[in-house]
Amino acid sequence: MNSRRPATCLARHFGRLVKPRVWPAPWPLRPSCDGRRFSLGRQDGAPQEAKPDKRSPRLSGRPAPRIAALVAAVALVSVLMSHTAALDSHQPADASIFASSSTKPAKVVDDRDPSLPRFRLAEIRKHGPDSDSPWVIYGDKVYDITQWIPAHPGGQVILHAAGGSIEPYWNIFTIHKNDYVYEILSNYCIGYVHQADLINGKPPQEHIQDPFADDPARHPSLIVRTAKPCNAETPEDALSAHFVTANDLFYVRNHMWVPKVSPDDFVLTVELHDGTVKQYTLVDLKTKFAPHKITAVLQCSGNRRSHMSQGSGRPTNGLAWDVGAISNASWEGVRLSDVLNDAGFDVAEGISGASEVKHVHFSGMEAYGSSIPLKKAVDPQGDVLLAYSMNDEPLPRDHGFPLRAVVPGHVAARSVKWLSHIALSDEESTSQWQRRDYKCFGPNQTKVDWDAAPAIQELPVQSAMTRVQPGGWVVAGQQGGDTKQTTGEAAQRISLEGYAFSGGGRAIIRVDVSLDGGKSWTQARLVADNDTSPQADQGHAAWAWKQWRLDTSIPLAAFSQAQAHDGATPSSSSSSSTDSHDKDEAASRRCTTVVVKATDDAYNSQPESHAATWNLRGNLATAWHRVQVCADCSPKALAAAEAVDKPGNE
Repeated sequence: MNSRRPATCLARHFGRLVKPRVWPAPWPLRPSCDGRRFSLGRQDGAPQEAKPDKRSPRLSGRPAPRIAALVAAVALVSVLMSHTAALDSHQPADASIFASSSTKPAKVVDDRDPSLPRFRLAEIRKHGPDSDSPWVIYGDKVYDITQWIPAHPGGQVILHAAGGSIEPYWNIFTIHKNDYVYEILSNYCIGYVHQADLINGKPPQEHIQDPFADDPARHPSLIVRTAKPCNAETPEDALSAHFVTANDLFYVRNHMWVPKVSPDDFVLTVELHDGTVKQYTLVDLKTKFAPHKITAVLQCSGNRRSHMSQGSGRPTNGLAWDVGAISNASWEGVRLSDVLNDAGFDVAEGISGASEVKHVHFSGMEAYGSSIPLKKAVDPQGDVLLAYSMNDEPLPRDHGFPLRAVVPGHVAARSVKWLSHIALSDEESTSQWQRRDYKCFGPNQTKVDWDAAPAIQELPVQSAMTRVQPGGWVVAGQQGGDTKQTTGEAAQRISLEGYAFSGGGRAIIRVDVSLDGGKSWTQARLVADNDTSPQADQGHAAWAWKQWRLDTSIPLAAFSQAQAHDGATPSSSSSSSTDSHDKDEAASRRCTTVVVKATDDAYNSQPESHAATWNLRGNLATAWHRVQVCADCSPKALAAAEAVDKPGNE
């Protein structure tokens, strides 16, 4: 039954950006805690104990563009215990319960920056969840997070960490223990915790409940980048083994913990632009609408981010993904357009472009939010699904059980998991993950205007090697395989496998491989999907990846001295000396760089250099994939190669 907008709308509660507050400055500018930046505070040459002040000690303004990495650490902590009780019960150091009644504690000298004020815990607690200027503690320093709040998708929930230490949360959200996160935090430092409130140099902390305790078990072969939240990539052999990736080996990208949901209690809320609301149970979705299947890739925007950092020589911010933040699966569910039509939206008007609605918002149960353009959502050939099945099984918990969006051809950040709310709007989602993340900038831009860049939607062309297996020495032209070389020189066999993919439903038409760093090229063999012709359930476009293979040989002349600075990734399968302790033999190893690039049916091809496409977030790392392959070129090995090169010895 349709109804009007409820008093509390989940999507808007978690998604709205708060207008920044502006507060007067209670004291002049002074150096920040790291001595490199400036914020607000006294400068009279001596340590100051901060006096209670009802005003905020900072100026609030435009949110810093990279605050998302910090504030997600304490998002949605409503399930966690408040830790301010520990501060209330804390005794000053000179009354420590660990001190002997007959021993007077030694006086501790406060040798920290004297220009910064000191705050007592009682004062810090006043800047808790209900304060207009919330503070947190990290280490022995105090930070004003007032400016964080406007860009945080969890709204007021982040404030559960205010008034006390942020460290218990970061000890759980280990993804935020990075140098660049600490650097961002330093911008918000306003002073120190008073010496009298420290125990062994730190304020007291309370143990909090681990929200990840109920996360599902994961396959041990997944390559874990962070454990809490779980971010793990598919191992290379699984990327090559089958056309569809096994559910338990499908890469995992989580921003929070995994919600625990009973399918019997699940409800999907659909909110139209005029405020009309309609709700669906999982049974409704499975019985009221025709099921549809597609086979589609999901790829993280940061796939191959580590290659961008290495190839450009410049660091990037984010998870250091290799080639495995991508997987391919068969998805089953209902068309988003069918559900929108049933909820009362005029889909035909949306297809024609006449609707005032321009975006469809998705909100997950853990408060993740994103949106896609309406034209993609209602495109009859766009194949956007509300999926409840993955590879003919119910969605695994890590992949969105009981319901997720699947937006084929688009960055996986738009395929929201644990989907609970859909809303139609004339603007894109106000979620931080839509407005302050998953965007790209120029290689010269390190201070960016997030509002000036569009959110990533369709993905560019991509390819990678997932199996590099050198073999023995042969005479080129007599070894068989996918290429023929007739030079008669010794060459080393090599088998290559990988994937190629392009967004927007564009098909891969060619994969080029170079065995000498890009000087010469040959073409790989495109593997038929499922080793047969494409299946009918793959949808209206090329949403799946194209796997490729090449069996060839590398001429001896292609091997040269290894160059560690060329951006190539060393192959884990490179042929090597049988005696790893033989330094002379190790020194005689010579290498070449194997390169792969793909072209789609719009003749888009991958860029040659990561340096040209570097961006501070490390998104869309699609430059040529380079792998360094080395051979044992010791005198003994060369003699063997020459023997192979003689007629009759092949």
